[in-house]
Amino acid sequence: MDRIKHIVPSDKTAYIAAKQRWDSIAKPLGSFGMLEEMVQKLAAVQGTPDVDISKRTAVVMCGDHGVVAEGVTQCGQEVTAECARAIAEGRSNINAIAAAYNVDVVAVDAGIAQDVECDRLIHRKIVSGTRNIAAGSAMTAAETEAAIVVGLDIVGELSANGTKLIITGEMGIGNTTPTAAIASVLLGLPPEKVTGRGAGLSAAGLQRKTDAVRRAVEINAPAAERPFELLQKIGGAEIAAMTGMFLGGAYYHVPVVIDGVISAAAAAVACGMQPLCREYMLASHCSGEPAGEGLLAYCGLTAPINAGLRLGEGTGGVLLVPLLDGAIALYRNAHRFDDTNIERYVELK
Repeated sequence: MDRIKHIVPSDKTAYIAAKQRWDSIAKPLGSFGMLEEMVQKLAAVQGTPDVDISKRTAVVMCGDHGVVAEGVTQCGQEVTAECARAIAEGRSNINAIAAAYNVDVVAVDAGIAQDVECDRLIHRKIVSGTRNIAAGSAMTAAETEAAIVVGLDIVGELSANGTKLIITGEMGIGNTTPTAAIASVLLGLPPEKVTGRGAGLSAAGLQRKTDAVRRAVEINAPAAERPFELLQKIGGAEIAAMTGMFLGGAYYHVPVVIDGVISAAAAAVACGMQPLCREYMLASHCSGEPAGEGLLAYCGLTAPINAGLRLGEGTGGVLLVPLLDGAIALYRNAHRFDDTNIERYVELK
Protein backbone atom coordinates (compact mmCIF):
# COMPACT_ATOMS: atom_id res chain seq x y z
CA MET A 1 0.00 0.00 0.00
CA ASP A 2 2.99 2.33 0.44
CA ARG A 3 3.17 2.46 -3.35
CA ILE A 4 0.09 4.68 -3.39
CA LYS A 5 2.04 7.43 -1.64
CA HIS A 6 4.53 7.51 -4.53
CA ILE A 7 2.06 8.10 -7.37
CA VAL A 8 3.01 11.19 -9.36
CA PRO A 9 1.27 13.17 -12.12
CA SER A 10 1.49 11.89 -15.67
CA ASP A 11 3.95 13.50 -18.09
CA LYS A 12 2.46 16.79 -19.34
CA THR A 13 5.42 17.36 -21.69
CA ALA A 14 4.61 14.13 -23.55
CA TYR A 15 0.93 15.10 -23.57
CA ILE A 16 1.72 18.44 -25.25
CA ALA A 17 4.08 16.77 -27.74
CA ALA A 18 1.32 14.33 -28.70
CA LYS A 19 -1.12 17.19 -29.24
CA GLN A 20 1.41 18.94 -31.45
CA ARG A 21 1.76 15.75 -33.47
CA TRP A 22 -2.03 15.54 -33.88
CA ASP A 23 -2.13 19.17 -34.99
CA SER A 24 0.54 18.51 -37.63
CA ILE A 25 -1.70 15.99 -39.43
CA ALA A 26 -3.42 17.36 -42.54
CA LYS A 27 -6.94 17.41 -41.13
CA PRO A 28 -9.16 19.83 -39.21
CA LEU A 29 -7.90 20.43 -35.69
CA GLY A 30 -9.43 18.08 -33.13
CA SER A 31 -11.47 16.31 -35.78
CA PHE A 32 -10.84 12.83 -34.35
CA GLY A 33 -12.64 13.90 -31.21
CA MET A 34 -12.05 12.30 -27.85
CA LEU A 35 -9.80 9.68 -29.42
CA GLU A 36 -7.19 12.40 -29.91
CA GLU A 37 -7.39 13.19 -26.20
CA MET A 38 -7.03 9.49 -25.38
CA VAL A 39 -3.86 9.16 -27.44
CA GLN A 40 -2.47 12.27 -25.73
CA LYS A 41 -3.35 10.71 -22.40
CA LEU A 42 -1.56 7.50 -23.39
CA ALA A 43 1.49 9.60 -24.23
CA ALA A 44 1.37 11.28 -20.83
CA VAL A 45 1.08 7.94 -19.02
CA GLN A 46 3.90 6.32 -21.00
CA GLY A 47 6.08 9.43 -20.92
CA THR A 48 6.57 9.60 -24.68
CA PRO A 49 4.59 10.80 -27.72
CA ASP A 50 5.53 7.48 -29.37
CA VAL A 51 2.61 5.62 -27.78
CA ASP A 52 2.56 1.84 -27.78
CA ILE A 53 -0.35 -0.45 -26.87
CA SER A 54 0.86 -3.44 -28.87
CA LYS A 55 0.75 -5.78 -25.85
CA ARG A 56 -2.55 -5.53 -24.01
CA THR A 57 -4.17 -7.67 -21.36
CA ALA A 58 -7.67 -7.95 -19.93
CA VAL A 59 -7.62 -8.87 -16.25
CA VAL A 60 -10.85 -10.37 -14.92
CA MET A 61 -11.04 -10.16 -11.13
CA CYS A 62 -13.40 -12.75 -9.63
CA GLY A 63 -15.15 -12.83 -6.26
CA ASP A 64 -18.38 -13.71 -4.47
CA HIS A 65 -20.73 -11.69 -2.29
CA GLY A 66 -22.67 -12.66 0.82
CA VAL A 67 -25.45 -10.26 -0.15
CA VAL A 68 -26.80 -12.90 -2.57
CA ALA A 69 -28.56 -14.26 0.54
CA GLU A 70 -30.96 -11.30 0.17
CA GLY A 71 -32.35 -12.65 -3.11
CA VAL A 72 -30.69 -10.02 -5.28
CA THR A 73 -29.65 -12.37 -8.10
CA GLN A 74 -31.21 -14.85 -10.51
CA CYS A 75 -28.58 -17.51 -9.92
CA GLY A 76 -26.38 -18.82 -7.15
CA GLN A 77 -22.73 -18.22 -6.25
CA GLU A 78 -21.65 -21.45 -7.93
CA VAL A 79 -21.90 -19.60 -11.25
CA THR A 80 -18.96 -17.35 -10.28
CA ALA A 81 -16.66 -20.36 -9.97
CA GLU A 82 -17.87 -21.88 -13.24
CA CYS A 83 -17.46 -18.63 -15.17
CA ALA A 84 -14.05 -17.94 -13.64
CA ARG A 85 -12.89 -21.35 -14.82
CA ALA A 86 -14.30 -20.74 -18.30
CA ILE A 87 -12.50 -17.38 -18.55
CA ALA A 88 -9.22 -18.86 -17.37
CA GLU A 89 -9.56 -21.69 -19.89
CA GLY A 90 -10.41 -19.33 -22.76
CA ARG A 91 -14.05 -20.37 -23.26
CA SER A 92 -16.04 -17.34 -22.10
CA ASN A 93 -17.48 -14.14 -23.59
CA ILE A 94 -14.41 -12.03 -22.92
CA ASN A 95 -12.13 -14.58 -24.58
CA ALA A 96 -14.13 -14.55 -27.81
CA ILE A 97 -14.02 -10.76 -28.08
CA ALA A 98 -10.42 -10.40 -26.90
CA ALA A 99 -9.19 -12.87 -29.51
CA ALA A 100 -10.53 -10.61 -32.27
CA TYR A 101 -8.34 -7.71 -31.12
CA ASN A 102 -5.15 -9.46 -30.00
CA VAL A 103 -5.85 -8.99 -26.29
CA ASP A 104 -4.55 -11.49 -23.75
CA VAL A 105 -6.95 -12.53 -20.96
CA VAL A 106 -6.15 -13.59 -17.41
CA ALA A 107 -8.59 -14.46 -14.63
CA VAL A 108 -7.79 -13.92 -10.96
CA ASP A 109 -9.50 -15.49 -7.94
CA ALA A 110 -9.58 -12.64 -5.45
CA GLY A 111 -12.51 -13.93 -3.40
CA ILE A 112 -14.50 -16.79 -4.96
CA ALA A 113 -16.56 -18.70 -2.40
CA GLN A 114 -15.45 -22.07 -3.79
CA ASP A 115 -11.92 -23.27 -4.37
CA VAL A 116 -11.59 -23.55 -8.13
CA GLU A 117 -9.19 -26.20 -9.36
CA CYS A 118 -7.82 -24.70 -12.53
CA ASP A 119 -4.13 -24.29 -13.29
CA ARG A 120 -4.73 -21.31 -15.58
CA LEU A 121 -6.66 -19.37 -12.93
CA ILE A 122 -4.41 -17.00 -10.96
CA HIS A 123 -5.03 -17.88 -7.30
CA ARG A 124 -4.87 -14.79 -5.06
CA LYS A 125 -7.88 -15.51 -2.85
CA ILE A 126 -8.30 -13.07 0.04
CA VAL A 127 -11.70 -14.27 1.28
CA SER A 128 -14.07 -17.08 0.36
CA GLY A 129 -16.75 -14.58 -0.57
CA THR A 130 -17.40 -11.35 1.29
CA ARG A 131 -19.93 -11.01 4.09
CA ASN A 132 -23.51 -9.81 3.58
CA ILE A 133 -23.34 -6.00 3.32
CA ALA A 134 -27.04 -5.76 4.17
CA ALA A 135 -26.18 -7.10 7.64
CA GLY A 136 -22.72 -5.64 8.28
CA SER A 137 -19.28 -4.93 6.89
CA ALA A 138 -18.17 -6.81 3.76
CA MET A 139 -14.55 -7.22 4.84
CA THR A 140 -12.09 -6.41 7.57
CA ALA A 141 -9.57 -3.63 7.06
CA ALA A 142 -6.81 -6.22 6.63
CA GLU A 143 -8.79 -8.12 3.99
CA THR A 144 -9.54 -4.90 2.12
CA GLU A 145 -5.90 -3.86 2.08
CA ALA A 146 -4.83 -7.34 0.96
CA ALA A 147 -7.33 -7.26 -1.93
CA ILE A 148 -6.08 -3.84 -3.05
CA VAL A 149 -2.52 -5.18 -2.97
CA VAL A 150 -3.59 -8.05 -5.24
CA GLY A 151 -4.53 -5.50 -7.88
CA LEU A 152 -1.35 -3.48 -7.39
CA ASP A 153 0.77 -6.61 -7.71
CA ILE A 154 -1.01 -7.86 -10.84
CA VAL A 155 -0.31 -4.55 -12.60
CA GLY A 156 3.31 -4.69 -11.50
CA GLU A 157 3.69 -8.23 -12.85
CA LEU A 158 2.05 -7.38 -16.18
CA SER A 159 4.14 -4.24 -16.54
CA ALA A 160 7.30 -6.27 -15.97
CA ASN A 161 6.16 -8.64 -18.73
CA GLY A 162 5.77 -5.80 -21.22
CA THR A 163 2.04 -5.13 -21.07
CA LYS A 164 1.32 -1.61 -22.34
CA LEU A 165 -2.46 -1.44 -21.76
CA ILE A 166 -4.66 -3.14 -19.17
CA ILE A 167 -8.41 -3.63 -19.43
CA THR A 168 -10.26 -4.26 -16.16
CA GLY A 169 -12.98 -6.87 -15.97
CA GLU A 170 -14.84 -8.74 -13.25
CA MET A 171 -16.90 -11.83 -12.56
CA GLY A 172 -18.94 -12.10 -9.39
CA ILE A 173 -22.57 -13.06 -8.95
CA GLY A 174 -24.25 -10.30 -6.94
CA ASN A 175 -21.56 -7.66 -7.48
CA THR A 176 -23.88 -5.03 -8.94
CA THR A 177 -25.43 -4.77 -5.46
CA PRO A 178 -22.29 -3.51 -3.66
CA THR A 179 -21.61 -1.41 -6.76
CA ALA A 180 -24.99 0.29 -6.37
CA ALA A 181 -24.26 0.87 -2.69
CA ILE A 182 -20.88 2.44 -3.52
CA ALA A 183 -22.52 4.62 -6.18
CA SER A 184 -25.25 5.72 -3.79
CA VAL A 185 -22.66 6.97 -1.32
CA LEU A 186 -20.20 8.52 -3.76
CA LEU A 187 -22.85 10.20 -5.91
CA GLY A 188 -25.12 11.17 -3.02
CA LEU A 189 -28.13 9.51 -4.66
CA PRO A 190 -30.88 7.33 -3.16
CA PRO A 191 -30.61 3.57 -3.84
CA GLU A 192 -33.51 3.53 -6.31
CA LYS A 193 -31.62 5.95 -8.56
CA VAL A 194 -28.48 3.81 -8.85
CA THR A 195 -29.75 0.23 -8.56
CA GLY A 196 -30.44 -1.66 -11.77
CA ARG A 197 -31.56 -5.14 -12.73
CA GLY A 198 -28.01 -6.46 -13.08
CA ALA A 199 -27.95 -9.78 -14.92
CA GLY A 200 -31.75 -9.70 -15.08
CA LEU A 201 -34.23 -9.32 -12.23
CA SER A 202 -38.00 -9.18 -12.01
CA ALA A 203 -39.67 -6.12 -10.52
CA ALA A 204 -39.84 -7.95 -7.18
CA GLY A 205 -36.17 -8.89 -7.43
CA LEU A 206 -35.21 -5.30 -8.19
CA GLN A 207 -37.14 -4.17 -5.11
CA ARG A 208 -35.27 -6.70 -2.93
CA LYS A 209 -32.00 -5.50 -4.38
CA THR A 210 -32.84 -1.83 -3.80
CA ASP A 211 -33.85 -2.62 -0.22
CA ALA A 212 -30.59 -4.49 0.32
CA VAL A 213 -28.59 -1.51 -0.96
CA ARG A 214 -30.53 0.81 1.34
CA ARG A 215 -29.89 -1.40 4.38
CA ALA A 216 -26.20 -1.72 3.49
CA VAL A 217 -25.80 2.04 3.45
CA GLU A 218 -27.85 2.58 6.60
CA ILE A 219 -26.22 -0.19 8.67
CA ASN A 220 -22.62 0.44 7.62
CA ALA A 221 -22.85 4.26 7.38
CA PRO A 222 -19.94 4.59 4.93
CA ALA A 223 -18.70 8.05 3.99
CA ALA A 224 -17.59 9.23 0.55
CA GLU A 225 -14.64 11.09 2.08
CA ARG A 226 -13.29 7.80 3.54
CA PRO A 227 -12.96 5.66 0.40
CA PHE A 228 -10.93 2.83 1.95
CA GLU A 229 -13.48 2.41 4.71
CA LEU A 230 -16.30 2.60 2.16
CA LEU A 231 -14.69 -0.23 0.19
CA GLN A 232 -14.25 -2.27 3.36
CA LYS A 233 -17.83 -1.82 4.50
CA ILE A 234 -19.84 -2.16 1.29
CA GLY A 235 -17.43 -3.33 -1.40
CA GLY A 236 -16.15 -6.72 -2.45
CA ALA A 237 -12.86 -8.53 -2.90
CA GLU A 238 -12.82 -8.27 -6.70
CA ILE A 239 -13.93 -4.62 -6.54
CA ALA A 240 -11.10 -3.87 -4.12
CA ALA A 241 -8.66 -5.73 -6.35
CA MET A 242 -9.77 -3.65 -9.33
CA THR A 243 -9.32 -0.53 -7.19
CA GLY A 244 -5.77 -1.74 -6.66
CA MET A 245 -5.35 -2.13 -10.42
CA PHE A 246 -6.27 1.51 -11.02
CA LEU A 247 -3.87 2.56 -8.29
CA GLY A 248 -1.26 0.24 -9.78
CA GLY A 249 -1.72 1.73 -13.24
CA ALA A 250 -0.84 5.12 -11.80
CA TYR A 251 2.13 3.77 -9.87
CA TYR A 252 3.59 1.66 -12.69
CA HIS A 253 2.64 4.12 -15.47
CA VAL A 254 0.42 1.68 -17.34
CA PRO A 255 -2.90 2.99 -18.73
CA VAL A 256 -5.90 1.10 -17.33
CA VAL A 257 -9.24 0.90 -19.12
CA ILE A 258 -12.52 1.07 -17.19
CA ASP A 259 -15.09 -1.47 -18.38
CA GLY A 260 -18.64 -1.21 -17.02
CA VAL A 261 -20.37 0.00 -13.89
CA ILE A 262 -18.54 -2.32 -11.46
CA SER A 263 -15.17 -1.37 -12.88
CA ALA A 264 -16.25 2.29 -12.76
CA ALA A 265 -17.12 1.95 -9.06
CA ALA A 266 -13.62 0.60 -8.40
CA ALA A 267 -12.14 3.44 -10.43
CA ALA A 268 -14.15 5.99 -8.47
CA VAL A 269 -12.92 4.57 -5.16
CA ALA A 270 -9.35 4.69 -6.49
CA CYS A 271 -9.84 8.36 -7.41
CA GLY A 272 -11.02 8.98 -3.87
CA MET A 273 -7.92 7.32 -2.45
CA GLN A 274 -5.54 9.07 -4.88
CA PRO A 275 -7.02 11.71 -7.25
CA LEU A 276 -4.00 11.48 -9.60
CA CYS A 277 -5.27 8.03 -10.64
CA ARG A 278 -7.72 9.61 -13.08
CA GLU A 279 -4.77 10.73 -15.22
CA TYR A 280 -3.96 7.07 -15.88
CA MET A 281 -7.52 5.85 -16.64
CA LEU A 282 -9.40 5.54 -19.92
CA ALA A 283 -13.17 5.13 -20.09
CA SER A 284 -14.43 2.67 -22.70
CA HIS A 285 -18.22 2.60 -22.59
CA CYS A 286 -21.06 3.99 -20.53
CA SER A 287 -22.77 1.05 -18.87
CA GLY A 288 -26.46 0.37 -19.31
CA GLU A 289 -26.70 0.20 -15.51
CA PRO A 290 -28.16 3.38 -13.94
CA ALA A 291 -25.00 4.40 -12.06
CA GLY A 292 -22.67 4.03 -15.04
CA GLU A 293 -22.59 7.61 -16.30
CA GLY A 294 -22.46 9.13 -12.83
CA LEU A 295 -19.51 7.03 -11.72
CA LEU A 296 -17.53 7.94 -14.85
CA ALA A 297 -18.35 11.60 -14.27
CA TYR A 298 -17.09 11.22 -10.68
CA CYS A 299 -13.76 10.17 -12.22
CA GLY A 300 -13.88 13.15 -14.59
CA LEU A 301 -14.27 10.87 -17.62
CA THR A 302 -16.58 10.46 -20.61
CA ALA A 303 -16.86 7.21 -22.55
CA PRO A 304 -16.68 7.11 -26.36
CA ILE A 305 -19.00 4.07 -26.58
CA ASN A 306 -22.62 4.38 -25.51
CA ALA A 307 -24.34 1.20 -26.59
CA GLY A 308 -26.22 0.02 -23.51
CA LEU A 309 -23.58 -2.63 -22.77
CA ARG A 310 -23.77 -4.49 -19.45
CA LEU A 311 -22.21 -7.89 -20.07
CA GLY A 312 -19.19 -7.43 -17.80
CA GLU A 313 -16.02 -9.55 -17.81
CA GLY A 314 -14.19 -6.63 -19.48
CA THR A 315 -16.04 -7.16 -22.77
CA GLY A 316 -16.96 -3.50 -23.24
CA GLY A 317 -13.48 -2.41 -22.25
CA VAL A 318 -11.90 -4.56 -24.95
CA LEU A 319 -14.09 -2.84 -27.55
CA LEU A 320 -12.11 0.34 -26.92
CA VAL A 321 -8.96 -1.36 -28.25
CA PRO A 322 -9.83 -1.24 -31.99
CA LEU A 323 -10.81 2.42 -31.60
CA LEU A 324 -7.44 3.15 -30.03
CA ASP A 325 -5.65 1.10 -32.71
CA GLY A 326 -7.38 3.13 -35.41
CA ALA A 327 -6.58 6.42 -33.71
CA ILE A 328 -2.93 5.47 -33.27
CA ALA A 329 -2.68 4.40 -36.92
CA LEU A 330 -3.93 7.85 -37.96
CA TYR A 331 -1.66 9.55 -35.42
CA ARG A 332 1.42 7.71 -36.70
CA ASN A 333 0.86 7.33 -40.43
CA ALA A 334 -1.39 10.05 -41.87
CA HIS A 335 0.04 12.71 -44.18
CA ARG A 336 1.13 15.95 -42.54
CA PHE A 337 0.88 19.59 -43.45
CA ASP A 338 4.63 19.82 -43.93
CA ASP A 339 4.44 17.06 -46.57
CA THR A 340 1.55 18.54 -48.57
CA ASN A 341 0.33 21.74 -50.16
CA ILE A 342 -2.61 21.87 -47.76
CA GLU A 343 -2.78 25.04 -45.73
CA ARG A 344 -2.64 24.49 -41.99
CA TYR A 345 -5.79 24.92 -39.98
CA VAL A 346 -5.59 27.44 -37.21
CA GLU A 347 -7.39 27.37 -33.89
CA LEU A 348 -10.09 30.04 -33.90
CA LYS A 349 -10.62 32.02 -30.73
